[in-house]
Amino acid sequence: MNHSSFQIKAVLTATDQELFLDVPGRVYQGDPNWVQPLRSSIAKQFAPTNPFFTYGELQAFIAMSNGEVLGRIAASINRRLIEREDQQIGLFGFFECVQDFEIAQALLEAACQWLRDRGVTQVRGPIDLSTHNNCLFLVDGFDSPPMVMMPYNPPYYPDFMDKAGWRKAKDALAYNFPLDQPLPAEFEKGYRIACKAGVTFRPIHTKGEPFERDCRALYQLFTKAFSNNWSSSLRTETEFLEEAKDLKQLVDPDVFPIAEYQGEMVGFFMALPDYNIALKHVNGRLNWLGILKFLWHKRQIDQGRVIAICALPEYQRKLVALGLVYLGMQGGTRKNKPYQKAELSWVWEDNFSSRKIIEATGAKVYKTYRIYEKDL
Repeated sequence: MNHSSFQIKAVLTATDQELFLDVPGRVYQGDPNWVQPLRSSIAKQFAPTNPFFTYGELQAFIAMSNGEVLGRIAASINRRLIEREDQQIGLFGFFECVQDFEIAQALLEAACQWLRDRGVTQVRGPIDLSTHNNCLFLVDGFDSPPMVMMPYNPPYYPDFMDKAGWRKAKDALAYNFPLDQPLPAEFEKGYRIACKAGVTFRPIHTKGEPFERDCRALYQLFTKAFSNNWSSSLRTETEFLEEAKDLKQLVDPDVFPIAEYQGEMVGFFMALPDYNIALKHVNGRLNWLGILKFLWHKRQIDQGRVIAICALPEYQRKLVALGLVYLGMQGGTRKNKPYQKAELSWVWEDNFSSRKIIEATGAKVYKTYRIYEKDL
C-alpha cells in the first residue's frame, strides 16, 4: 500500500521484524515517562513457538518512508475469542506511530483490510493477541510513567482513534493508594472474621514443587474467577504455567498472600514490585550490561502494582477479599519494605464489585485506559 510520502508493508522477513521492533524507539524519543519494553518479549510473541498460533493467526505491518520506519500495527484473529463471543471479531495491537494522522489511519486500515479479507465483521483494540497480554490505550493520566506490565502511549493516540471514526468499547481504571494512608478498620476486621471462619492465609511459595503446585491452583482460580471477563479468551494450564515461570524471580511473597480453606486455595492478592523503575535503564535489552543495570537500579524500587485481588464468590461472606487486601497492604508497609505507594490496576469501569473493594481502601482513580472498536 503506497501513499505519496510513505508506504505500508507487511512484515514478511527477519529484517522487517527488526524494523517492527525499532518503531517504539523512534516514537518515544525524549519522552521521560516511557519505559521501553524488552525487545525479546515482543519478538517472542511473533515466534512460531508461541502457543497463540495453535488457535490464532496474525499479520504485522510497518509504515516506511525513505528507508525509515514510522509506525507499526498487527492484526490478529483469536479463534478462542470468536468462539466465546460467537461473533466474527478481530483484533489490532502492537500499535505505535509517529504524530502523523495519515500514517496512523493507513496502518489501521491495513489491519482492518487484512481482517475483512478473512471474514471479520468487527475489530477491537488495542489488544496484543489477547487481554492477558498488553492491551488498552492510556487516555488520561499522562503525567507519570507506567507501572510494571501497564501500557503507556503518547496523548495523540486517542485523538487518532476518534478522528478515524472508532468508538469507545470500554474503559479501564488504575487507582493510586499512598501507603502512608492507613487502611480503614473494616479490612483488619474482615481478616479477623475470615480467620475465625476457618480461612488460613500464607505467602505464595517461590521455589520448586510448592511453587508449581501454587501456580496450578492459581490457574484454577483465575479460570473460575475471571473466565467471564469481557473480551477475554481462556488460557490453557500450559500457557499459564509458562507465563508464571517468567514471574518466579520477580515475586515478593510479602505482597502475594494466598487464602486457603480446608487446604484448598480460595483466594489470592497478587502484587509485584514496580520493576519498570529498573527496566527504564536497560533500553529494552537484558544482555549482560542490561542485567547489571537492572540489578543496580532495582534498589530504587519504592512502589508496587496490585495486579489482581481474587476470592471465590462462595467465600464472600467469610470476607476473604478484605482479609487478603489487609495482609497484602500490611506486607508492603513492613519496616524493611521500600514501598511508598501502590497502584491497583487495571479494572474495567463496569466491574463494580472489584471497584467497591478498591474504593473502600481510600484509593483514587488516577489513570484511565480505553479499548476501541469498529464495525467492518
